[in-house]
Amino acid sequence: MIAGILEPTEGTICFDGMTYKENEIEIKQKIAYLSGNTKLYDTLSTYELLKMCSDIYKVPEEKAEERIKELSKILNLESFLHNKIANLSTGQTQRVNIARCLVHNPQYYILDEATTGLDIISSQIILDFMKQEKQKRKTILYSTHYMEEAENICDRVIMVNKGMVIKEGTPEEIKKDTNTTNLRDAFFAMIGGVWNEE
Repeated sequence: MIAGILEPTEGTICFDGMTYKENEIEIKQKIAYLSGNTKLYDTLSTYELLKMCSDIYKVPEEKAEERIKELSKILNLESFLHNKIANLSTGQTQRVNIARCLVHNPQYYILDEATTGLDIISSQIILDFMKQEKQKRKTILYSTHYMEEAENICDRVIMVNKGMVIKEGTPEEIKKDTNTTNLRDAFFAMIGGVWNEE
């Protein structure tokens, strides 16, 4: 719903005072959305996909080339920029997937399980990138099952169990309130231990 794919049954979603009903295109031009099951055109090369996405977002030609070069360096895409996506590893494909969300230099990031299934190097490249974007005052809504990632990159955490919010606050506030030293232990402290999850 936040990404504008589903309509809420009640309530309103606003970005900078704009609603989807009246400003759908303007809002979507400010968003990067990565879902957990996004598929890529595997017959295209990394460069061709990023260029296509630049065209969709109407990024001017010169700026698109600059942005693709910038993302290639940041996300370490240079060695496979002209390789077909079908021939890439899981980690490389996920980095391309993230890059295609970012070609239009969005203000808001909605990322769902961005590092799931990735090797440690690819995961760290993505996490480091998000930290850099955070420093640029970008807003990042990041869904993850990895508590260590949340503790490492998030200013504010909302913990959910069985579809219900069980805790929210800064990582430090949550650890203090649960008398724990990390968010994983804090989560289990709130649900009564690992065996109470079922």
